[in-house]
Amino acid sequence: MAEKLLEVQNLKQYFNSGKSNMVKAVDNISFDIFKGETLGLVGESGCGKSTTGRTIIRLYEATEGNVLFNGENVHGKKSKKELKQFNRKMQMIFQDPSASLNSKMKVSDVIAEGIDIHGLAKSKKDRMERVYELLETVGLNREHANRYPHEFSGGQRQRIGIARALAVEPDFIIADEPISALDVSIQAQVVNLMKKLQKEKGLTYLFIAHDLSMVKYISDRIGVMYFGKLVELTTAEELYRNPIHPYTQSLLSAIPLPDPDYERTRVRKTYDPSKHKVQPGEEMEFREVKPGHFVMCSKEEFENYQKQYTATV
Repeated sequence: MAEKLLEVQNLKQYFNSGKSNMVKAVDNISFDIFKGETLGLVGESGCGKSTTGRTIIRLYEATEGNVLFNGENVHGKKSKKELKQFNRKMQMIFQDPSASLNSKMKVSDVIAEGIDIHGLAKSKKDRMERVYELLETVGLNREHANRYPHEFSGGQRQRIGIARALAVEPDFIIADEPISALDVSIQAQVVNLMKKLQKEKGLTYLFIAHDLSMVKYISDRIGVMYFGKLVELTTAEELYRNPIHPYTQSLLSAIPLPDPDYERTRVRKTYDPSKHKVQPGEEMEFREVKPGHFVMCSKEEFENYQKQYTATV
């Protein structure tokens, strides 16, 4: 059985907006990520997926709940030494490479920042050799080390961001919409690079995106978020073959295919949350409809989903 690397338990991230308005950006979600896998997290803009990633890595302090990384609680009181060790083992690749790279620093210094903080280089020569090796690992040249971020294309800047994340030899990387700011022709190159690095270095990813087709390509399992809630979680193949939650079905129905005949007859499904039936005093729960396939549903919906599953077995 695969070993758990990350456990998210009843995580909440609430923000105050005005005097009495509370925004429930992440509302009581739970999931695990296993060593060596990629968990994709998808949903519309504003659903809370990026906030989930930023809370996991402690850019935000959790309102409630626990995040366990290698069995240790990420949040709560930590010493500087503990935080430093945690920051080395968990890194983030950001959505906009232009904004996430310091424009006043040379690429060599951008990449080596983590190396310097954690004292990973034995000498200046060792430091530069590490930088050169990282540049070549992400498909760039050692000559690029003396340039500045603005001298590169968007795809190249994202490769620099990946090199920076790899510099401290992390176990886990949160990729927060890492390809959404890139041209379509470049997106596949970056995703293929991430898959290659994962295989070579045994990395574990949380891949956050809204492009379901690309998420399917890179992910082992996929979680679907809607207004701060995790509404469905299963393997990538199962999610596409048998989406259960109506919101997931609506997302998948919106994916265009390069097939004129299909596009002429494609029917887009719309999601109406008011159609969920909940008995008085009952709350929607995240339930395992079939092995490994979890859905946010009421008790009545759960029973109906199970009947449908049993009928197909």
